[in-house]
Amino acid sequence: MRDVLDELLRVWQAGGTAGLSTVVRTMKSAPRPPGAAMVVSPDGTVAGSVSGGCVEGAVYETANEVVASGTPELQRYGVSDDDAFAVGLTCGGIIDIFTEPVSRNTFPELQNVAEDIAAHRPVAIATVIEHPDPSRIGKRLIVGSQSRHGSVGSPRADDAVGDDARGLLLAGTSAVLTYGPDGQRQEAEMEVFVSSHAPRPRMLVFGAIDFASALARQAAFLGYRVTVCDARPVFATAARFPDAEEVVVEWPNRYLANQVEEGAIDSRTAICVLTHDPKFDVPVLEVALRLSEVGYIGVMGSRRTHDDRMRRLREAGLTDDEMARLASPIGLDLGARTPEETAVSIAAEIIARRWDGSGRPLTETVGRIHHEA
Repeated sequence: MRDVLDELLRVWQAGGTAGLSTVVRTMKSAPRPPGAAMVVSPDGTVAGSVSGGCVEGAVYETANEVVASGTPELQRYGVSDDDAFAVGLTCGGIIDIFTEPVSRNTFPELQNVAEDIAAHRPVAIATVIEHPDPSRIGKRLIVGSQSRHGSVGSPRADDAVGDDARGLLLAGTSAVLTYGPDGQRQEAEMEVFVSSHAPRPRMLVFGAIDFASALARQAAFLGYRVTVCDARPVFATAARFPDAEEVVVEWPNRYLANQVEEGAIDSRTAICVLTHDPKFDVPVLEVALRLSEVGYIGVMGSRRTHDDRMRRLREAGLTDDEMARLASPIGLDLGARTPEETAVSIAAEIIARRWDGSGRPLTETVGRIHHEA
C-alpha cells in the first residue's frame, strides 16, 4: 500500500471512496509480491499495479463494483494446471487479490497509518479477507510496536491476530494468517492478511563524491533512506546531494559507531564506502565488518587499491571470514564508467545479494525468475 498511499489518502481526505485492490497471496510465478496494491479513484484514475498489466483491467472493474456495492471481494486470478480462470496471468502464476472500498467511514485510521509510515514508525494492517460471517470481512486491526487500534471482530481474535501481526512486522513480512471464526489457533475458517510497513531500509554512503550523488539518487529510487557522510564540510552539503535524506559532516568511523550504538543498523542496511582514502575507508570498514547484522558492505577502488586495503584490514586485526563479507571492488561487472552507470552496478549487486541472484543474464539461467528472500 505504501506505493499508492498518497493517492489513497488524497481521496480519503476529500471525503470520497476509493477502490483499493491488494495482492494478498501468490502461488507459482507471480509478477507482484503480497502487499502490492492498486487504487481506483472516484474520477476513474488509477495508481499502482497488482500484476504488471496482466489482470489490471478486470481488477479495475471489480474495484468500481466494490465501491458501488460497499462489499469487499476476494478474487483469484491465474492459470492452474489445464484450467484457466476468467482472467489469466501470462507468467502462469496465481494471485489472490482483495478489493475493498476505502473511505473515512470504512478506514478511519488511515491518516494515522500514513503518519506512522511517513515518520518511519513500524505499523501493520491486519484485514479480514475471508470469514463465515460476511459482516466480518473487511474489518481490520492496526498494529504498531506497542499499540493496537481497531478490531477484527472480537477480543479473542484481536489478541491472536495482534500477537501474530506484531511478529510479522518485526520480520518485515506480509502474509495471510488463518484462524478459527473467533481467532482459534489451528483452524482455518478466518483468513487475515497482514500488510507490514516496516521503516524503509537504510543506505549509508561514505564519501561525498560525484559517484555518491548518483548512488544516492539510485538508492532513493529503490526505496532506501540515504545518508551521505563525509568529514569534509566543503563537500558534504545538502545542495550537492538532494536525493539523500540527510547529509552528515563527521568522520565515517565515528558516525557508523554512533549509529551502531543507537541501534540504527540492521540486517537490511547497505553500507557503501566510496572515499578512495585509506584514512577514511579502513577505519569505517573496521567498524562495518565487525557488525553481526548488516545487509551489504561494499567499497570502491581499483584492483591495486583493493589489495592495499585488504592488507591494511588484516593488519588491523580483521579475520578472513570478516573480510569475506566485503564487496570489493564494489558492484557487478557491467562495464560501467560514468557515476550513473556505476550506481546501477552497485545497486544491481545489492539486489543480487539480497535475493540470492546470480548476476548472470536470464538467458543463461533456468527455473524461476523471481527468487525468494
